[in-house]
Amino acid sequence: MRELTGSAGAGAAAVGVYCGALAWHRTWPFGAPMRGGTVLAEQVVPLQTHLWDVLRGQGGDLLVNWDSGYGVPFLPDLATDLLNPCDWPGLLLPRDQQALGLFLGVLLALGLGTGLMAHFLGRLAAGPVAVRGLLAVGYGLCAWVLVAGVGRPAWLWGLVALPLLGLAFDRCLRRTGWPLGALAVAVCWLGDFYTAATASLGAGLVLVLRLLVARSRWRERLRALLRALAMAAVGIAAAAPLLWVTFEAGRAGQPAAVVHPVAPGLTDYLGQLLPGGLAARALPDVFVGVPALLLVAALPFNRRVRLRERVAWPLALALVAASFVWRPSILLWHVSTAPEGNPYRSTFVLSGLLTMAAWVCLARRPRLPALAGGALLVALLAALVDARGSTRPISWGLLGAGVPLAVLAVPALAGAARQRRVALAVLGGVVLVGSGWAAGSVLVQRDRRAGSGPVPSAGALRAARAALLAAGPRWPAGRADPGPHVFTGNDPMLFGAQGGGYRSDYLPARTAQALHALGAGWLLQGRQTSSFADPVGQALFGVTASLGGDLTVRRAPALPLVTVQRSAAPADQSSLWARQQAVLGATVYQVPPLVPGGGPAPTDHGSSGWSLPTTPDGGPGTELTGRCTPGRAAFLYAPYLAGAVSWPGGSLAADGQQNATALPVLALGPVPADGVVRVTVRVGLATQVPARPFGCLDQGALAAAVAAGRASGSSRPTVSGHTVSAVLPHGSSGTAGLSVPAVPGWRCGVDGGAPRSAGQTPAGLLAVPLGTGADRLECAFRQPGLAPGLRVAAGAGAVWLLVAAWTWWRRRARPGLPG
Repeated sequence: MRELTGSAGAGAAAVGVYCGALAWHRTWPFGAPMRGGTVLAEQVVPLQTHLWDVLRGQGGDLLVNWDSGYGVPFLPDLATDLLNPCDWPGLLLPRDQQALGLFLGVLLALGLGTGLMAHFLGRLAAGPVAVRGLLAVGYGLCAWVLVAGVGRPAWLWGLVALPLLGLAFDRCLRRTGWPLGALAVAVCWLGDFYTAATASLGAGLVLVLRLLVARSRWRERLRALLRALAMAAVGIAAAAPLLWVTFEAGRAGQPAAVVHPVAPGLTDYLGQLLPGGLAARALPDVFVGVPALLLVAALPFNRRVRLRERVAWPLALALVAASFVWRPSILLWHVSTAPEGNPYRSTFVLSGLLTMAAWVCLARRPRLPALAGGALLVALLAALVDARGSTRPISWGLLGAGVPLAVLAVPALAGAARQRRVALAVLGGVVLVGSGWAAGSVLVQRDRRAGSGPVPSAGALRAARAALLAAGPRWPAGRADPGPHVFTGNDPMLFGAQGGGYRSDYLPARTAQALHALGAGWLLQGRQTSSFADPVGQALFGVTASLGGDLTVRRAPALPLVTVQRSAAPADQSSLWARQQAVLGATVYQVPPLVPGGGPAPTDHGSSGWSLPTTPDGGPGTELTGRCTPGRAAFLYAPYLAGAVSWPGGSLAADGQQNATALPVLALGPVPADGVVRVTVRVGLATQVPARPFGCLDQGALAAAVAAGRASGSSRPTVSGHTVSAVLPHGSSGTAGLSVPAVPGWRCGVDGGAPRSAGQTPAGLLAVPLGTGADRLECAFRQPGLAPGLRVAAGAGAVWLLVAAWTWWRRRARPGLPG
């Protein structure tokens, strides 16, 4: 019981210090609102909100997310961001409190990881749980947690997984509880496979290190290693459904930029060991507090620790630290894939190893000479990294106060009872005050560097959501699209509506390309798509109600979810306007040729478009014109245009960039009485526009085309979870088109026939041949990779049951044997 309460106390202390640091600096949720632009606000909170809806039968099921991207797979997002068990209690909170629910999940993961580390340290070496708990607090509040972990709650499962896997592998050394250890491995990998993979490497390294320094015979060590390998294999295989699904989703996903990190200088890297600082560029975040740093430095001088341990632990730390900045080993930590975003997302493993090494030293009660040697090394480290970018005045304050107090307190832990209590109080003060101070400093620096302001209030979101969802027919009779993404890049999930906005690590490439080809914008090289901003794009995807930039609701008729096209004529793909008309099945645009006006002349590259030169300082911009019928609605499509764009009645700072940022269709207003559409562009660096950038819409023709599409399409589509069914006009022939991107996994059939893999239109939407006549259409989504993954997991489950039964039988037959 003392072990349990001590470990729980360590977890509670870490949570209390973290909350205290947030409250002291008035950081969300203690004062200031959550900042926008972060992964937490833009991606995780909307996903958690969507899961809240799914668990209550809204927005699809675990296979298909009907809210985002006009229909995308949901299981990869679930596996990557939403399976941390610590986040699940937050789903009991109201829908608009899911951000708070995730924060509570962060606290639970932080406390659980700290408590498990306190317990695991006791398996490395015996010692009081209160002292172990103080070192575990430094692990729970390490730099990685503060900089990376709390912003991506799923990753915090790695904080739990590292000590939990260490405890599982410890059972292999003690020859007990193999089935329970395999179950722990499976739980770790199911909670978050990414951090579990890196935690498995770290825990495996600790196991090998313990085997190397053990006094047992080599045969026994080899058996322990084989037991651990078998345990890991069965546990990882149990998570095969998620691993296979995410692997297939990654292959089908929109490619992202690959990070090629520049190896940091030695002094920059060493500076990361000091508490309280935050580097201006991406560096491994590894500090674990002043006492742990002192004890790691004192380990080589502590003669009470066996020589092989004094050599093995520092060598292991050096090798792991070097592996985070050497490209081949970086790929190993990232499971053989090139890192995206922060390349040092696995450094919590090094923080854990530092904590373990510190305990190996402290458990053997280092004498004053050993601590003096450690203090000298820390002083040398401080001198080497003085004035480095990551160090702050707080770093020197924490070192100046913490090192002397720790040097005095640690030897007293081996004294009389009164001395031990005083020493424990002093060491506790150094850890708790120092960790809180350092955490507050890092959190403030992190928030200052956040690029965006606070997210809009929950009240504004609730009002806009209510107005939008009440404006049109309920899905699937029509889509309600949040449109401008005022709140996040995942507004459709946040609203519980059905839009094109979607930001995800697994955004299907077919979704990104289909929406882009029809005029929707994108960001992050296509890993964040936007809703359609033009009436034709909205009509094609059944958007009957949309939200404007000023949060006013726009209503318009739109095509049904399922339409029928009888013509098999080849579609014109020469321009956006032609592609939209091909899907619509009618001519609604007048597409004039571009005519250069005044200013620097653009260069015509034929069908490739026009390049616009740099505008001279103080000179006029390049004028682009086109002639259309007066009164029509004029639009501009120049997805990669970069510059200051102006036209009669409006202006825009365009920031398009080839492949990275694509602008949506831009409304220019009605064509004036002279019939000339004019746009002036002031360009900093040379930019480009398509060959036919202007389109002039006949709104009457659009209304007629929509009415015709509704008459020939399905009037009664039904969407249930991951299936779509529709009753068609009797004897329909040609091709049924669904306003859903044709991502891999869709299978369709007509009139009860055998389902087959769905085809796609030239624009990238689902298409189903109807033959000579059909009355009913059925489609269902089958997640690629799920079926083979389930078969592997079933095999792992069978092996686990056999081993568990064998263990139970042996214990009954021979009670003296270990489990």
